[in-house]
Amino acid sequence: MPPMPLELALNVTRRHFFRDCAVGVGKIALASLLSGAIRPERAFGGAAADAPEGARPTHFPAKAKSVIHIFMAGAPSHLDLYDYKPALAKLEGKPIPPEVIGGQRYAFIRPESAAFGPRFKFNKCGESGAEIAEIMPHLAKIVDDICIVKSLHTEQFNHAPAQIFFTTGFSQPGRPSMGSWVTYGIGAETNDLPAFVVMSTGSGISGGAATWSSGFLPSVYTGVRLRNQGDAILDVSNPAGVDPQLQKDSFNLVGALNRQRLEVEGDPEIATRISSYEMAARLQVSAPELMNFGSESKATLEMYGADPEKPSFARACLLARRMVERGVRFVNIFNEGWDAHNDLVGNHTNNCKLTDQASAALVTDLKQRGLLNETLVIWGGEFGRTPMIQSNPALGHTLGRDHHPQAYSIWLAGGGIKPGLTYGATDELGFNVVENKVDVHDVQATILHLLGLDHERLTYRYAGRDFRLTDVHGRVVRDILA
Repeated sequence: MPPMPLELALNVTRRHFFRDCAVGVGKIALASLLSGAIRPERAFGGAAADAPEGARPTHFPAKAKSVIHIFMAGAPSHLDLYDYKPALAKLEGKPIPPEVIGGQRYAFIRPESAAFGPRFKFNKCGESGAEIAEIMPHLAKIVDDICIVKSLHTEQFNHAPAQIFFTTGFSQPGRPSMGSWVTYGIGAETNDLPAFVVMSTGSGISGGAATWSSGFLPSVYTGVRLRNQGDAILDVSNPAGVDPQLQKDSFNLVGALNRQRLEVEGDPEIATRISSYEMAARLQVSAPELMNFGSESKATLEMYGADPEKPSFARACLLARRMVERGVRFVNIFNEGWDAHNDLVGNHTNNCKLTDQASAALVTDLKQRGLLNETLVIWGGEFGRTPMIQSNPALGHTLGRDHHPQAYSIWLAGGGIKPGLTYGATDELGFNVVENKVDVHDVQATILHLLGLDHERLTYRYAGRDFRLTDVHGRVVRDILA
């Protein structure tokens, strides 16, 4: 046999061996990747070549089937919404005791800045007696349906790292987000809409796309960002004059070529491209139907405070309910604007006017439709706000609060969460957690648990080691589970 030409020899790789050898090793390996048989704790590293279509087995029976994560970017003040501190009001204008502050340093204020008491009146609400600020009257009506966690803390004190940390378990970009981990683990319940959807109702968030990225997971698990007005996705509608049969034939040809290349390369990004083309075709039918509010009653629209024709937080919440009805697995709603370094009263009053009614309506609507038990709703930001005042005329800051990572509050509802519970506590000034401290990784572990996933077993091999959402931390907060 004559020797192989040099230019051909240089192009021969192990992939060619697996493709061409008589025993068909390449096809066997590819079949194992595509089968999903080792879900949801697969450890096939960067070679995954499948898409999230179809629900997959969980580690144990799940309480929740889907998640709606309402992320209040900018960090709402726990001291002015959920964690009333009369002692802080009495101390107003005086320095926080040094033994409370310890060695804490802040970005915009000195630790010895004067105490800044609660800016709003609080009321005991519902049978649970939870204390809620007067600027959240709608949440006050459903307080017995939610669980308020007052003892959350984080390791991050700037917005972008803290937002990325809450959504990915790591403070720097590059790790998969919660929605990506969830869809990687248990797949989708619909083929007509993306399994992981992202909406933004503010001016953008500091953490950017890293908060819904798939990181080192195949990019098929990245969140799909939907617009809050007009076409859900740009260019989802055909331009005038496009022939449907020609478009179908084009899709089929491109799909066949991509599948041939996938069989040769086994590259997960080719699988992502195939899945994206197929989803784009289905979205041309499903997205307009999703965005059409014609089937929603006037009473429902009024309950949310939503105008079907105008982008708003209320419209996003109603869309989130419509998505989980249709089998979307994970919905992120990012609402930016809570960073109250200045005029906290004006900032939080305006933000509550925009979000309180719709947040409460979402829980009520899910409950009325029998969806709350299987839908986990989470509301909160990336950290809390200081008990001390921020006032710096040079920066234009007056009567505000700085970033505070040591303690803050979030609430959860549905999906296996114990309703009417207030969990954890901070000290009398709202500075440090003193009871039932909850770490961000604990929240992530609990979310996965409610979806039937063990956060220690849901792993992905990358760069020589197995990664997970909670890294090497996290525990399930069992006291808040129903």
